[in-house]
Amino acid sequence: MDGAAVGLRVLLGLGLVSLLTLQAMPAAWGLATTGRPRAREKRQAVDTTPDGVLVKSLKVNCKVTSRFAHYIITSQVVNGANEAREVAFDVEIPKTAFISDFAITADGNTFIGDIKDKASAWKQYRKAAISGENAGLVRTSGRNMEQFTIHITVGAQSKATFQLTYEEVLKRRLTQYDIVIKVKPKQLVQHFEIDVDIFEPQGISKLDAQASFLSKELAAQTIKKSFSGKKGHVLFRPTVSQQQQPCPTCSTSWLNGDFKVTYDVNRDKLCDLLVANNYFAHFFAPKNLTNMSKNLVFVIDISGSMEGQKVKQTKEALLKILGDVKPGDSFDLVLFGSRVQSWKGSLVPATQANLQAAQDFVRRFSLAGATNLNGGLLRGIEILNKAQGSHPELSSPASILIMLTDGEPTEGETDRSQILKNVRNAIRGRFPLYNLGFGHDLDFNFLEVMSMENSGWAQRIYEDHDATQQLQGFYNQVANPLLTDVELQYPQDSVLSLTQHRHKQYYDGSEIVVAGRIADHKLSTFKADVRARGERQEFKATCLVDEEEMKKLLRERGHMLENHVERLWAYLTIQELLAKRMKMEGEERANLSSQALKMSLDYQFVTPLTSMTIRGLTDEDGLEPTIDKTPEDSQPLEMVGPRRTFVLSATQPSPTARSSVVSKLPNQVTGVDTDPHFIIYVPQKEDSLCFNINEEPGVILSLVQDPDTGFSVNGQLIGSKASRPGQHEATYFGRLGISNPPSDFQLEVTPRNITLNPSSGGPVFSWRDQATLQKDGVLVTINKKRNLVVSVEDGATFEIVLHRTWKGSAAHQDFLGFYVLDSSRMSARTRGLLGQFFCPLDFEVSDIRPGSDPMKLDATMAVKNRQLAVTRGLQRDYSKDPRHGTEVSCWFIHNNGAGLIDGVHTDYIVPDIF
Repeated sequence: MDGAAVGLRVLLGLGLVSLLTLQAMPAAWGLATTGRPRAREKRQAVDTTPDGVLVKSLKVNCKVTSRFAHYIITSQVVNGANEAREVAFDVEIPKTAFISDFAITADGNTFIGDIKDKASAWKQYRKAAISGENAGLVRTSGRNMEQFTIHITVGAQSKATFQLTYEEVLKRRLTQYDIVIKVKPKQLVQHFEIDVDIFEPQGISKLDAQASFLSKELAAQTIKKSFSGKKGHVLFRPTVSQQQQPCPTCSTSWLNGDFKVTYDVNRDKLCDLLVANNYFAHFFAPKNLTNMSKNLVFVIDISGSMEGQKVKQTKEALLKILGDVKPGDSFDLVLFGSRVQSWKGSLVPATQANLQAAQDFVRRFSLAGATNLNGGLLRGIEILNKAQGSHPELSSPASILIMLTDGEPTEGETDRSQILKNVRNAIRGRFPLYNLGFGHDLDFNFLEVMSMENSGWAQRIYEDHDATQQLQGFYNQVANPLLTDVELQYPQDSVLSLTQHRHKQYYDGSEIVVAGRIADHKLSTFKADVRARGERQEFKATCLVDEEEMKKLLRERGHMLENHVERLWAYLTIQELLAKRMKMEGEERANLSSQALKMSLDYQFVTPLTSMTIRGLTDEDGLEPTIDKTPEDSQPLEMVGPRRTFVLSATQPSPTARSSVVSKLPNQVTGVDTDPHFIIYVPQKEDSLCFNINEEPGVILSLVQDPDTGFSVNGQLIGSKASRPGQHEATYFGRLGISNPPSDFQLEVTPRNITLNPSSGGPVFSWRDQATLQKDGVLVTINKKRNLVVSVEDGATFEIVLHRTWKGSAAHQDFLGFYVLDSSRMSARTRGLLGQFFCPLDFEVSDIRPGSDPMKLDATMAVKNRQLAVTRGLQRDYSKDPRHGTEVSCWFIHNNGAGLIDGVHTDYIVPDIF
């Protein structure tokens, strides 16, 4: 880690790192006050409210669902001064993560990022590009990081709220997933919080949390951790007084160090196959396998450029690695400078004598000349190929080739494309090649492509004091192969899209993840067959979908599970398309770029092919800020010039940000739509009940009312003029109001606008926008021209569907539908036309008979100690197709639901939308 970094750093799965700094004073969490010398700022002491600017809150919320991590980082700063101040929001995220949303709320306006293809976004900042300046907010920082920074000017006596969302799939390495947070605020924060929520269908086997800066006693007081079954939770919420310990009179925070959460999942079942809404994720990490013996060849660059610390650290790492080579393994060493030399020229067994002799060879070798990279690799490949040819297939050890270089080929074959071809033709898919690039004076993209073409990966080794540990850390990941030639197979007619499902080797402590889409109506035939080769035996397994378990998981995690499985597939697919794109040229590369771009826009990820612009903010040159992925070879942060400060426009822009959430509904729905037809799904009976409410336009009806929390949903009716005199005037919901008093949250929705907190002049969105908003535990997702999803933390999830009138439609004006996605955590005392049915309902149907309409059946229903006459009929669920809908069969209760609903329907008329 970069020891000079300031802020809060989050590491997920050994690869997901985020550093957050809300600056409220120079050189720390600092306010950059205009006109004050920087050098002087850096020497000043930290204050809790520098220049009248207070960091009111800093919250990191991480929700992990089946390895898919969704992060929302929110900070609020208050400018209590009598003049405008400049503040900065800094976040460092890993290069492998995708930003999916960003918003700033300041001076009463909300400014939201808009993701578009990079070519379109470039037009907005081409002036800066031409002049050599940079309006971008993301720059390379440290080893694996991108630093996101934005400076804005906040008005006097005003506040600003920053919210950034990004996502990544966690990788399991060395038997666990890690979440490491480097905490260094340097000042007191009124509301400081790190909240990690984990849901793993396999069940959590271990979970721990600790902080290097906490004593055992204080850790016990401030870190709350728990796990049971599928759920784990860690909460770190130190009070201001706890942040001051052990110096109660200090104005600075002692929070300084690593906050680390580690967890793993149960591996009792060989199969871990997760399916939600026709998307699947297959996690493969079997336990109790025997370590395979391995054939290991190290190919080491000994050219003159390795002189000094690099060769010293390389030798130290090789000596340690050779000490860890296991009995039963075989190995050799190849060195390349101007010429190529090998230690033995063939594999030798890892006896104590051979290992000692190899270590002596490592201590003695010296540097020599240029870089014959092609010759060194081909010699190493030849040694492994010769050894593989002498073993029967089942008894063949796992072969691994590891190459370390610090430069570019300068001797022998130097044409990169020819070297790639030579290596590819020599290996022919027999074993993986891992390339380690030492330092920055090399073509890392060349090493990456070479490794990817040969079933391995490339890793940069940074020139630093811990380079030896970096080399050892890489080796530890591949030191214990358990399986080779792993293939996860799925029925071809059942799968529409599939991520990488063939892996040359599987290593102890890691995990193989495959995701894909299942064709419609193919779930019943969907399965996974795993074929591989282990230590002297074949490995075979078949995994089937446990549909009942999937239904149970959906009830437990609901909308989030469906969303995360699909986005996990999208994330992996985009990453693989981008990787394949690196290896291609011409039309093939263009096709891969087109596919990756389409998915990046569909799922609203900032990838190398997209950019996010923020409308309504401009700098002194009139440039809007842009958010991009930084290229691998981009310049270090300190070399790209000064930051730019952005000023919020006086008028609020029309937000156009895309959502990071794609809403889905279960097959069985509870909701109300059209004239208004109420559909109540009763899971205990696996059947649905329906009723209508006939009231006048303008009437407001209570749909959901939770007396324990005050949460409510009300809907106002609008009319559609009758086509003939005397005909009933159809009514529809034209306005919905959602209120959550504990968080001062209100949302008003009409077919025209979506308004957050209308009573206090909150931001207004249109249905042409796509955005994600969050306010104190309530998440609102607007999906452009389609629907809106509201998720209440520890409460419920609802969907609002937009209906546009079209030629031939029954309605004469646009209207809304309202659906319940998840109500499992609502109070048992919840009332309302829909809310009263969130609790279990029992009914019995008898005396089924032909009705007055020969196409429908009548029956008698016993419900709530009443006997009701009911009719079997059809209603429509418009949640997936707002224009045509899908049919839902139900028992219809007449007369405004009389006898089914508590009381009479007029009891549910309320005076106001909130």
